[in-house]
Amino acid sequence: VQLQASGGGLVQAGGSLRLSCAASGRTLRSYVMGWFRQAPGKEREFVAAISRTGGSTSFADSVKGRFTISRDNPKNTGYLQMNNLKPEDTAVYYCAADSGKIYSDYSSDRGWDYWGQGTQVTVSS
Repeated sequence: VQLQASGGGLVQAGGSLRLSCAASGRTLRSYVMGWFRQAPGKEREFVAAISRTGGSTSFADSVKGRFTISRDNPKNTGYLQMNNLKPEDTAVYYCAADSGKIYSDYSSDRGWDYWGQGTQVTVSS
């Protein structure tokens, strides 16, 4: 599976962005999808994840209530809707896919089969 993340950009605090993660090579419906981010000088951290059918989601505490994650399996694409963005959300955002992740392990950045190339999100104050 090849993952292509897009949709990043520069936005003012309080604004919104929607990131997309387009998959090619294999059908996305077989994979759990996740989003992670990495700010300069910091470790990569979990943002959100969604189960294969979309029935279960998980979010980092720092984004709960502001971000939503969704997927469109027929379109082989996942999404991260980010609202009420804050300067501390500034980071490179990566999407990931894995065929065997279980819910309790969604937030770990280890074991994901595939990673996208990242898209920069910059939130100005």
